[in-house]
Amino acid sequence: MKKSAVLGLGCTIAAACAMPSLVHAQGSVTLYGLIDEGFSMYTNVAGKHQYLLNSGVMQGSRWGLKGAEDLGGGYKTVFRLESGFDASTGKLSQGGLGFGRQAYVGLESPYGTVTLGRQYDSVVDNLGPLEAGDQWGGYIAAHPGDIDNFNNQFRTNNAIKYTSKAFAGFRFGGMYSLGGVAGDVTRNQVYSFGGQYANGPLVVAAAYLNARNANAGFFGNSTSGTVNPSISNLPSPVYNGYGSAHTYQVIGTGAAYTFGAATIGGTYSNIKFYNLGQSYPSAFRGQTAGFNNFEVNFKYQFTPALLVGVAYDYLRAGSINGFSAAKYNQGSAGVDYFLSKRTDVYVTGVYQHASGYAANSAGTAMVPAVAAINGLTGSSGPNQFTARVGIRHLF
Repeated sequence: MKKSAVLGLGCTIAAACAMPSLVHAQGSVTLYGLIDEGFSMYTNVAGKHQYLLNSGVMQGSRWGLKGAEDLGGGYKTVFRLESGFDASTGKLSQGGLGFGRQAYVGLESPYGTVTLGRQYDSVVDNLGPLEAGDQWGGYIAAHPGDIDNFNNQFRTNNAIKYTSKAFAGFRFGGMYSLGGVAGDVTRNQVYSFGGQYANGPLVVAAAYLNARNANAGFFGNSTSGTVNPSISNLPSPVYNGYGSAHTYQVIGTGAAYTFGAATIGGTYSNIKFYNLGQSYPSAFRGQTAGFNNFEVNFKYQFTPALLVGVAYDYLRAGSINGFSAAKYNQGSAGVDYFLSKRTDVYVTGVYQHASGYAANSAGTAMVPAVAAINGLTGSSGPNQFTARVGIRHLF
């Protein structure tokens, strides 16, 4: 259950004497969280089967504080501090950051909300809810390697963000992250913008993301340690051979339509790693690595407590140095049953098949592509399967 503390921001006797006209604003602070724990089975993790108890697959386990102070006239101060953790071990997630999920403060007005801090980009906000991974599949059902960040694997530091109010079902927003490098205002910068239209059974969305020197400034910002910019910080063998790129770009769109108890949806994203060899030496210097991702998903609400979903995802890379492009075919299925409004149990299965060639992690050669379900260690061959049984509780 959410616990709220109403704070009366009044004066002390001394302050009242010094400032008799001080306005008594009202605010609220809410403690909230989520624990996701379960049993997972993985095949072909570096050639071996693996069985383990792990946390945060359907949704990342977390706790947080959020609050608002009413300033009057439709204006509010807002904040959020959110920390991820591993329920299996108690350690912090997001590379050990204290508030690695979100940490921001800002001002809400009749014209929208402006926030400052560590935040989510416009791709996450607008397109994430339309992919199967965000709905019922968890991160294992995300696009291979979460290559387009639809599943929110990567947060953005030092971000200034604007989010509009909803107007007749339409909302929009944008974000800009300062790189903070003296003498080069564009180095490590990240910017994104997007919008979503939701009216009745129809949802349509589009978004754009651009990260300069993304190896350090985007993919490498989820750690409490020092990022090494001379090696790839990209986590997945699907694309970790392209960490030397000068620019990482995502253009995405998606839609969903609900009819009765059923919802059908789809997403498309174009991902590019521009000008390879700029962050560190690469055999593909000056080239661009491009990917196209397509997803179709379907879910059916049999009862208010029981949901079943299926999805198919296809990721295709462009050719590099004349090698045949890597291709990834992935199928997902899941069942989610709610025991109450705050507790559910779920089962998810994901299978992936890879073919063609991808760059090795050093960016020095093309090698046969291996299956790499998101969040798992890459396989030793073209096939990989995972199954998960879990329980999730919100408080």
